[in-house]
Amino acid sequence: MPGLRLEVFELTESGVAKAETVPVTEEARLQGYEQGYAAGWEDAVAAQSAEQARLQAELARNLQSLSFTFEEARVHVMTALGPFLQQLVTRLLPEIARAALAPVVQETLLPLAAQASESPVILRINPVARRHVEDLLARGPSPPLQIEEEPTLGEGQAYLRLGDCETLVDLDRATATLTTAVRDFFSLTAQERP
Repeated sequence: MPGLRLEVFELTESGVAKAETVPVTEEARLQGYEQGYAAGWEDAVAAQSAEQARLQAELARNLQSLSFTFEEARVHVMTALGPFLQQLVTRLLPEIARAALAPVVQETLLPLAAQASESPVILRINPVARRHVEDLLARGPSPPLQIEEEPTLGEGQAYLRLGDCETLVDLDRATATLTTAVRDFFSLTAQERP
């Protein structure tokens, strides 16, 4: 292989630069190759590190944005649902509880009636609920029953007594507990908002 020709910038007596041939040894070529390889490797590692740092920063920004968007959407949904659920609990649930009192009383009465088929079951209810209960009991077989009106009971409350055994059916308390739970939930949600 011919030697490497390097241009010499020294001027000769005639004023023209002359080119000299400098012999390149195998060791010098290997050293040049190794230096180039090492420099390329360092550049590749630096580029990869920079790309990983950029991707991690972009991922962190996207996750933060997504988290903020999710929280914003959750707050918006909870804010929109709050009045609806509170109206549901305060207006519709008491009506549903009143309508459900008669079937619950009937479900509770049947096992009691099986225990004492001869003794009458005493049912104490609010006078307003009497019509609903009597209508339901008239539809099907019912145990011997004595209905007593008790104005101090709520419209969703009933006492069932058979001998010494007495059971309270209290849909008013269940409704109040559910109403309080919904109200408290939305109060906490409102406090969490930034």
